[in-house]
Amino acid sequence: MIAIVFSTTEEAEPFLQKYERGRFSGLSEGEAHHDDNFLVSVLGIGKIKATLRTERLLSHYKVTNLVHAGTCTSLVSELEVGTLVAAQQVFEGDRIELATPSYPRMPLSVPFNKLKEVTLVTQDHTVSGATELSYWQRIADITDMTGYATAYVAAMHGVPCHILKIISGHSGVEDKQLRKTLDKAYLSLANYLIDNLGTIHDD
Repeated sequence: MIAIVFSTTEEAEPFLQKYERGRFSGLSEGEAHHDDNFLVSVLGIGKIKATLRTERLLSHYKVTNLVHAGTCTSLVSELEVGTLVAAQQVFEGDRIELATPSYPRMPLSVPFNKLKEVTLVTQDHTVSGATELSYWQRIADITDMTGYATAYVAAMHGVPCHILKIISGHSGVEDKQLRKTLDKAYLSLANYLIDNLGTIHDD
């Protein structure tokens, strides 16, 4: 069974409405619904929720592939808002030390067609008002708050993890139409998933 996990119900809602005429509509944070082909869950925001709920998900269900889908912030100017990207590498970015990390960078397979492959850094604790990118941000293309935790737990279970993201903003840049930008991003993410679920093979 292939699991598709989101961080928030807002990110998930367009997909829930479109998939099989709303079969999973009404899914709440922390819940998991499934049919014969796919399992869908909303993990919640942050590495702690992502870790605990991904662990519970993979312990209770026979998942062969895990797809983490959601929005992200771009750290580079060339990735425009609304661009769908696939993470080919993810690392944890809240630590200070630059020596051998407890949580290593992880390469990820990319089953999605024709998407730009990027490096993702996951951070719970960004500095509000910071004028310069941190070391970890400078070596990444995009940032989120859940991707690394989800991928790490999946790796511990031997389950391939694929991360699909859509750019919803740029670091340090204010969007005066953020609500409209997010709604459009959620819909684009849902449409891509619906059209490309067949590219993710259930091993």
